[in-house]
Amino acid sequence: MPTIRTTDLAIAYEEVGSGPPLVLLHGASTTGRATFAAQIPALAESFRLYLPDGRGHGRTIWDAADGFEAGWLVDDLQAFVDGLGLGTFHLIGFSMGATTALGFAVRAPERLRTLVVVGITAGREPRATVGRRLMDPERILRDDPAWAAEMALTIDAVQGPGAWQRLLPAIAADIDTQPLLTPGELRSISAPTLVAVGDRDPLVPVGQAWELSRQVRDGRLFVAPDSGHDVLTRRPTLALEALRGFYRSTEAIATARADALPEVPR
Repeated sequence: MPTIRTTDLAIAYEEVGSGPPLVLLHGASTTGRATFAAQIPALAESFRLYLPDGRGHGRTIWDAADGFEAGWLVDDLQAFVDGLGLGTFHLIGFSMGATTALGFAVRAPERLRTLVVVGITAGREPRATVGRRLMDPERILRDDPAWAAEMALTIDAVQGPGAWQRLLPAIAADIDTQPLLTPGELRSISAPTLVAVGDRDPLVPVGQAWELSRQVRDGRLFVAPDSGHDVLTRRPTLALEALRGFYRSTEAIATARADALPEVPR
């Protein structure tokens, strides 16, 4: 698996498909290949996909005992796309990855051709409270041993023994303290933006997703019926159709935004 070197990381990533660049950011405790498994084959027909492993996930080595902050993930994304030489690109983020995507969209709005965020809100609650409960290692070991076993295989096997039990509480703790984006910052996001949410998502109420879609300059809302947080895996066909419709409707705008900024020298 190739890597992009940063100051403190070697960001491992997968690259597949052909066409305009599309960066896909996974959620906590998983990888891009797992998060977007149902959408990758179709998206790869139209885009060049880049799926980086977040720090402490997949093959990007990082021990959460050394800390974990959402802002670092934004820094990592910037270093990653700069390392690839991408001036502008399409960006999708799910959950934790959506937090990163929003942070980057505020930092460098001119570099995004389009933005898709799934399962995220600009507010702290109920994300913080629900996140603490869902990502509590004691609860997982007691009530969800299958997930614990999966993370032992997918995280600990690469990151080291006990890595997931340090990683998840660190991510949950960061939600409690991470700076929230202001309405003015959200308004600075100028790329066409699709906000997707499940109608039964315990972390992101539909009303908060709707509000986010109205705060960005050019927002759209997709609500997946009969779905919780994992919209991409629970409603894969609907999610793919929503993405296809979004990219078709924004193609001319995305092309114009791409023409406005050249590639970044490596």
